[in-house]
Amino acid sequence: MHDAITDVSGIRVGHFSHFEALTGCTVVLLEAGALAVADMWGTATGTRQMDALSPGHLVDRIHGVCLSGGSAFGLDAAGGVMKFLEERGRGFDVAITKVPIVPAAVIFDLGIGDYRVRPDADMGYKACMNAREDGVEEGSVGAGTGATVGKLFGIKRGMKGGVGTASIKSKCGATVGVLVVVNAFGDVIDPYNRRILAGARVSEKSKRLADSSKRIMEGTIRRRFGFLNTTLAIIATDVHLCREDLKKVVRLAHNGLAKTISPLHTTFDGDIIFALSLGKKKADVNTVGILAEVALIHAIIRSVQKADGLGVIPAFKDISK
Repeated sequence: MHDAITDVSGIRVGHFSHFEALTGCTVVLLEAGALAVADMWGTATGTRQMDALSPGHLVDRIHGVCLSGGSAFGLDAAGGVMKFLEERGRGFDVAITKVPIVPAAVIFDLGIGDYRVRPDADMGYKACMNAREDGVEEGSVGAGTGATVGKLFGIKRGMKGGVGTASIKSKCGATVGVLVVVNAFGDVIDPYNRRILAGARVSEKSKRLADSSKRIMEGTIRRRFGFLNTTLAIIATDVHLCREDLKKVVRLAHNGLAKTISPLHTTFDGDIIFALSLGKKKADVNTVGILAEVALIHAIIRSVQKADGLGVIPAFKDISK
């Protein structure tokens, strides 16, 4: 096992990173498709083709998920994923071709790099070309290239976020894998010792963390519209679950977000959790949900521990020295 979402059989993950503009996209390709749901908690979401995840929709399987930077502009990257999959004969059969079903969601990273460069269909296609099943690159790559956290006082006093992944296998043989892109307004906290790993800093030059939730409770308010934020997570399992069970898995796994990001689901956030069922194994839905919670915690922690400041703002590795 690689301790990654690709430990769930049938998944490949690919990134495309634009390090000059500090943006990119990440694709999760599903070899045989997957039953899927999504839960949107944020009030600043940017999505595409999410209707295919609704109960009663004609299409009952998706063929990939595209996570992208670029705010709403970055939704164009999903077109490249669809092209890649159609060329390989994957998608919903409509007789004259197959239409790949690829839900997409974006983070806001326009404030850190060159806002004029956004992930497009070409970047989405290249991310697919880079997809692999033997491990997943983490940190400031793909959709996490321009991800940041701790923006109570603006991005210059924040820190780098990124992509993280993890997996866990139960004694009954069920595997749950998670991939997350952390671009939160709040701070990232290690729930095991309550240490703030990355977040708002007391000043632009300081390594000392301000504790965003505490500052907000004391009266600090961010009124400016800008530097919107989103944490995007994908949970996958080889357990056969229906949509209702997947919804429950998401709700249980949500505890992992709540334990590691504070504050969470603010008016500046657009948080979304996807859940995918790919296999035929059997396990209790509560077991899968708790496994997902633990894997999500580990993936969020890794997203900031493996992030790179890229010469713009500090990362965990910079302030922990």
